[in-house]
Amino acid sequence: MTSEVGPSGRGVEHHNHTIAALAPTLSALFGVETPMVSQASPLPDIVREARTALQDEPLHRCLVYAPDAVGLHLLQPMGHLFEEIRAIAPTEVHLRSMIPSKTPVCFASMFTGALPEVHGIRRPERPVLRCDTLFDALLRAGRRVAIVAVAGSSIDLIFRERAMDYFSEDYDPEVTEATLSLLELDHHDLIVAYHQEYDDALHETTPFSPRALRAAERHVAAFRDLAAMAGKVWRRHHHVVVFTPDHGACIDPVTGRGTHGGDSPEEMDVAHLWGFRRGQRAGKGVSGDAEDQGSI
Repeated sequence: MTSEVGPSGRGVEHHNHTIAALAPTLSALFGVETPMVSQASPLPDIVREARTALQDEPLHRCLVYAPDAVGLHLLQPMGHLFEEIRAIAPTEVHLRSMIPSKTPVCFASMFTGALPEVHGIRRPERPVLRCDTLFDALLRAGRRVAIVAVAGSSIDLIFRERAMDYFSEDYDPEVTEATLSLLELDHHDLIVAYHQEYDDALHETTPFSPRALRAAERHVAAFRDLAAMAGKVWRRHHHVVVFTPDHGACIDPVTGRGTHGGDSPEEMDVAHLWGFRRGQRAGKGVSGDAEDQGSI
């Protein structure tokens, strides 16, 4: 494992971790058991940053924003977008996606901590996962979970049949509005919000077409709005907002359009970015002026 200082001034961790590390990392931060099928380890830089930011106290709230196909090879040349994300979530980790780099395969691994051969989704299909997930671990601990996604999408379907809340929306703008409403109600400890416009656009054009780039810009704007609402509503709670794409994309040499599913760096390399905030009077030893402190 090596580290370097990124444009934000913070260390960027490079290692052999995959996107499956999301589930055990969030389990560790919430102080709940890891999903029983998890094979991945918590991300050490993230756990260390959380301990510093939250003063060794557990996480109370989390917003996971999951934009489909927004890989590292899109973000790196789009410096203004990357910097907007970093301003909200400055702790950055570079990870590898799953093979095949297909949406249901990747999200199943992200929220179980398991490889495809263990969780069982190994191709573009959308069965309900029967194995243990991060959501099950949180539910066993008495935590409240919500998924807000485009109706019929992978993340809308594969985690069904659990005692949690599901919000199936027409498209990305409705997902954003529903998530903002849920944040304002503050009835959930974990909210997962999924957007898919960039993935839709790249498949019909290319990953860097004007249409696709406009969709990526809308994803970043939505993340900014959701994070702002979380910071306002959750100001008394230790919380984190996380930008967690599932995979990237490349150009299919046969069709000339965007695609994913292979193991090229364009498809496999992603950045997950985390923004921690210590709650105002969230626990013993947390000062009342913590609300005025920025992302940690």
